[in-house]
Amino acid sequence: MSDNMYQLLAILIYMVAMLWIGWYAFMRTSNLTDYMLGGRSLGPMVTALSAGAADMSGWLLMGLPGTIYANGLVEGWIAIGLTIGAYLNWRLVAPRLRMYTQVANNSITIPSYLDNRLRDHTKLLRITSGLIILVFFTFYVSSGMVSGGVFFDSSFGYSYHTGLLIVSGVVVAYTLFGGFLAVSYTDFIQGLTMFLALITVPLFGLFKTGGFSQTVASIQEVKPHLLSFTAGGTASAAVIISAMAWGLGYFGQPHIIVRFMAISSVKETKQARRIGISWMFLSLFGAISTALVGIAYYQQNGLELKNPETVFIALGQILFHPFIAGIMLAAILAAIMSTISSQLIVTSSALIEDIYKAIFKKDGLDKHYVFMGRLAVLIVSLIAIALAWNQDNKILDLVAFAWAGFGSAFGPIILLSLYWRKLTNWGAFTGMIVGAVVSYVWGSIDSLHVKLYEIVPGFGFGLLAAIIVSLLTYKKNNEIEKEFNDTLDLLQKNK
Repeated sequence: MSDNMYQLLAILIYMVAMLWIGWYAFMRTSNLTDYMLGGRSLGPMVTALSAGAADMSGWLLMGLPGTIYANGLVEGWIAIGLTIGAYLNWRLVAPRLRMYTQVANNSITIPSYLDNRLRDHTKLLRITSGLIILVFFTFYVSSGMVSGGVFFDSSFGYSYHTGLLIVSGVVVAYTLFGGFLAVSYTDFIQGLTMFLALITVPLFGLFKTGGFSQTVASIQEVKPHLLSFTAGGTASAAVIISAMAWGLGYFGQPHIIVRFMAISSVKETKQARRIGISWMFLSLFGAISTALVGIAYYQQNGLELKNPETVFIALGQILFHPFIAGIMLAAILAAIMSTISSQLIVTSSALIEDIYKAIFKKDGLDKHYVFMGRLAVLIVSLIAIALAWNQDNKILDLVAFAWAGFGSAFGPIILLSLYWRKLTNWGAFTGMIVGAVVSYVWGSIDSLHVKLYEIVPGFGFGLLAAIIVSLLTYKKNNEIEKEFNDTLDLLQKNK
């Protein structure tokens, strides 16, 4: 059997496993809460690893190692900022959001939570936030599908369109039928696969390069500043702040914070946080180590790596049997697919729960809404495939705004809704719009974008606008006050 066939066999086994999990979840899905939120039944391990897998995508195994390989540890500030942001998200948002969404009329999406929490009788807040999720995530999903097509093209020589259809077909199948449970269970397996791959590759690579001291010496022979977090003193404070500011985005990422709403109890958020942050720290450390070991290996052997983003793939093929190398490739595919599926289910939820039900005010059986949710997954997927068909770079450019856009639009509002009694529906609406617009405009102007990452002004102005407008429009509401107090009381009891 050829090396290529061994690797394809590993990919095939992985994809069959994902489809089987989708079928298993399908058998356990009976109502809308099951389909959109897994019946709030996730354990801490599944919650933690599925949140991590949904978060990282192919960036963890290709983007981060690639940029470290090319530019050195100065690029590691992004990883540091993300780890701090993820920890604060688990600490500040997870327990309160889990409890508040249950108290606030058992909300199963972020827009429905904001609607219920703030008593927005106009439904403007719910529909607007649902539309923001729908538009941004359709492009996000499309970007993931582009990555899937490129993956099969570069790894196996298949055409871009063949790879696109294979990845899209498998992801859409298990997401459409299995819903949130399928997405969470597959993300758990994918997160575990990514973790094991990122620990194994640099560990075995270190033996190949002669150990820690020899590896460091080889890296220094290439460029001494590669091991410097300040690029030899050339990195400005603005560069470091911009990199670390990526962590602000966590508070507003719907496909990540929805996991907090689905965990089985508030008590388990503490254990999930410990698991999630440990997974994240070790995975990021593994990704950075992979790049550094790659620099040393290629220096020692007088070789040149044409595309730094393939360092993980290249080392996997050098170090292991072709079947094991195929599992390493499956880890990259897992990173891509886990993010697509998470974004698909959140987009479906926004379309049905927050736009369809809010506009048409339909009262129907859960079976009807589950069917509509599956139909929404299919429709969004087909639009995303159409957008990805020509591998249009403009789509990928839009995705660069998405993390900052979501973080700026939703981050300040989520935090204020959980910690400030006086947030109003108009304050939340204004803050959401201001955050999204400032982030988008700032990111569109190159002279501003290169100086400071757009999430910093976007988050700051969104927060300020929400506070000012809320203070101007605040009127005490006894129902809101009661829910806020009930949430605090229940949190105290469930510590």
